[in-house]
This record gives sequence, C-alpha cells and structure tokens, in this order.
Amino acid sequence: MDKSLKGLLKEKKATILSRWFGAIMESYPIDITGFFQKQEDMFANPVGHAFKLGLESIFEALIEEKDLSEGLPLLDDIIKVRAVQDFTPAKALSFIFILKKMVREELEKEIRQDQISDELLSFESKIDDLALFAFNIYVKCREQINQLKVDELKRMTFTLLKKANLMYEIPMEEVKPSDQETSI
Repeated sequence: MDKSLKGLLKEKKATILSRWFGAIMESYPIDITGFFQKQEDMFANPVGHAFKLGLESIFEALIEEKDLSEGLPLLDDIIKVRAVQDFTPAKALSFIFILKKMVREELEKEIRQDQISDELLSFESKIDDLALFAFNIYVKCREQINQLKVDELKRMTFTLLKKANLMYEIPMEEVKPSDQETSI
C-alpha cells in the first residue's frame, strides 16, 4: 500500500472507526443501538465491545496488509454475533462494505488532491477479499446453527417417542450379531 494512503488512513483512523461503528449500529433497533454505543463496560456490553475491538482489528489488518486468515481473529466474533441474529446474509455482512463508503467520505478531499485513487482501489480490493473471507466464516456459523437445530429436533423427537411408549431401546446384550449387521 502506498505510504501516503497508509498515512492518511492512520491519521483518520479514529474518525473512520467511529463512523463505521455508528453505521453498523444503524442496522439494529434504536433501543439496542443506544446501549451498544454508550455502554463501555465489556461485561455489561460484550457485543458492543466485540464490535469495537473487531472493527479496529480489521482496519489495522487491512492497513498493515496482514494475511486475513491469521490477522483477523476478532472478525470471527463479529460474524458469529451477526450470524445468530435475524439478518439476511447480505445485511449481516454489509458492515464490511460500509467501510469503503466511510473511507471514501473521509478521504474525499485527499483523493481529489493527491491522486491516490489507484491506491484506494487496491485498498478497496482488500476489503472485497475480506468480504469473501467473512462470507466463508458466516456460512460455517450458519451451518453450525442449523446442525444444532437438527440435533435438538432429533433429541426432542426421540424423547417424545419414548414418553409415548412408541420407542423401545434394546439393551446391547440382547442384540444378536445378525441384527447388528443389518442395522449398520
């Protein structure tokens, strides 16, 4: 990454992160948003805390051009929170693309004056790569959630059948070897 863009991003980091966090909070209901933004205690507000740390980690990794798989452990936390909430996949991951808008708006003057548009396109390409990486994480989280639902449904069905005396367990010592082969 060009040093001038890197310097500008570092210089405007606090403003970009604050605006990025605010834009993400707009995807939540108003009553929750105020809590996420105002409550600073990490134990009283673990979601807001995870978001603030995660966004800073993501931004730093993009600036420093770190490998996404090892440089962004806090991205997992944000994706997990968004995956369990009632968002569409697009809305759950839209926070990544919002960063492009925040950077462009904060660096609008510098983009026109310093001719850093090529470096900015490269930075935005990294954001796109981040989105693809985040999508993989999101899909894994959703698969885990769905598997948990299936397992719970199986457990509940088995319990109901057993309570209704429609299920009978055969002790292993009563099972004949020929029965075991056909059941497998």
